[in-house]
Amino acid sequence: MTFNEPEFLKLIFLLADTQQWLNNISKQAIAQLPISEKKNLFRKSYYLTIETLTHIIERHYYKIPRHPDAGKFHIPLPDILHHIREAYPVHPVPVSGCSNLQRIVHTQEPVGFDKNGRPANHITILTDTGGKIITAFPGLLEGSKTPAQNTLMFSPDSLS
Repeated sequence: MTFNEPEFLKLIFLLADTQQWLNNISKQAIAQLPISEKKNLFRKSYYLTIETLTHIIERHYYKIPRHPDAGKFHIPLPDILHHIREAYPVHPVPVSGCSNLQRIVHTQEPVGFDKNGRPANHITILTDTGGKIITAFPGLLEGSKTPAQNTLMFSPDSLS
């Protein structure tokens, strides 16, 4: 097999341009969300991609009837994003058995149901070691504890 450098260069520039175009469309989609300080969802050390947001909605939002075995949020989408954004200062702790990190948010009111169908007052946010948010869901990971120093408490008044 021979390496065709001119074709390869065309391909990577096409892919880079396409990715930049998709990133701009993604930012425009996020900009439509009715939450303040959206830019805080895009820090270099803690950020949400459109793919991850789509995953959270598809798998963990009650309005999408897929994945019945997963925890489901029963709060409005802007509130979910508010909790994810505000969890940034929570010190991330390692997830047992992998290199991912988790932040746990405790809320006064239930935010949905965990994967076992129990009301959930916790939101778990998983990130990779670079800060990219992987997922967020109501409830806790199996075997997780909620040590006070790694948990952020929200009251209903903090959403306004």
